[in-house]
Order: sequence, then C-alpha cells, then structure tokens
Amino acid sequence: MNGPSWFPLVTALVALGGCSSLERSRDLANPQVAPAVTAAQVCSLCHGIDGNSVSPNFPRLAGQTPDYLAAQLKNFRSHQRSDPPGFEYMWGISQHLTDDQISGLAEYFAKQKPLPNATTPAGLMAAGKSIYENGVPQKNVAPCIACHGARAQGLAGFPRLANQHQDYLVKQLHVFQDAQGRTGTPMTEITHLLTREQLLAVAAYLQAFPGD
Repeated sequence: MNGPSWFPLVTALVALGGCSSLERSRDLANPQVAPAVTAAQVCSLCHGIDGNSVSPNFPRLAGQTPDYLAAQLKNFRSHQRSDPPGFEYMWGISQHLTDDQISGLAEYFAKQKPLPNATTPAGLMAAGKSIYENGVPQKNVAPCIACHGARAQGLAGFPRLANQHQDYLVKQLHVFQDAQGRTGTPMTEITHLLTREQLLAVAAYLQAFPGD
C-alpha cells in the first residue's frame, strides 16, 4: 500500500523534533515528553487526537485494548510486524520509544471514547453479524466473538474491532491471508477459509457495529 503524498512531510516534521517545549514537543526520543503530548503532536496526524481516525488508511485507536496497542508498538519497534503499512508508517516512528512511552500511549488511546463509524447496508450487516457471532460452521471457522468479545470490544491481547474502518479491516485480513508479516496467529488459517464476500461482510458489520 502506497502512503499518501503528504506522508514524507509528516515524517520530516516528526524527525525534526519540533518545539523545544515539552508541552508541544514532537521528539519521540525524549522519554520526558508526556504520552498525551506525543499523541497530540505526532499520532494525531494519522489517527486523530482522540484516536478516531477519519481516513480508512489508518486504524482507529480509541478504546483499543492497552495490551494489544502496546504489543503492536513493540512489534513495530522490533520490526517483528513487517506488513507493508506497518513498515511504511510505524517502523521509523516507534524506533526510539521506550517501554514506558509505549505503555503511556497505549493507556492514552485506550481511554479515548470510540465514536460511531459509517453505516452499512442491512444485507451486509446481517451476513457480517452471522459470521461474527456464529463463524462459518460448514468450514469449521470459529466465531469472531470468541476472541474479540460480545461487543467486539477486544479481550486483553485481542484487538477491539467495533467501529474500525471496513477498508482497514479488509486490508488487514488480506495481510493475514497472504502471511505478509502477520504470521503465527489463528487469523492466518481463518482468513484462508473465508471468501472475499465473507471478509467484506464481517468488516462492514464491524465498521457499523451497533452502539451500546
């Protein structure tokens, strides 16, 4: 996936470290910069200041489980997560972050309130809901609810999926399907058993997940 044309500018701004003030600093290599400041000055450029990203190129982080967020940032930092979007956007950003900074960012975004996302046609909602709650029994595909929760809220190391962008979810499902730097999880096998239409349906359902 090619990044947007403005991404080199974003990278340059981050690299410069920006302001000398800790309250407005973009310096990712300075552990004295508070997580909320890093979230506002750096992460918000793609993910939104409250973690509710507008562009489907970037995942929504609001309400995400802190364990999952911390694990992904550490995987980016160590280059264990090497799918194309991760390589392009996150390797450079995460390389200087300490464990404490990562934990702070994870806690910050976990506390943000997830907002509703785009709506989905009723037919796709019904099909996606069935896969999410029941799996695909004839293919021995386990229901998504088993790992991601009754409200798709995520469970510990399993991510929140509710209100995530459909396009982002589909791209990630294809990454698992093609084993592009996201190996060693049950998702690799599961995605191989689902058709393109089933992937689209469950992603559409999750994007428009019914509110509490």
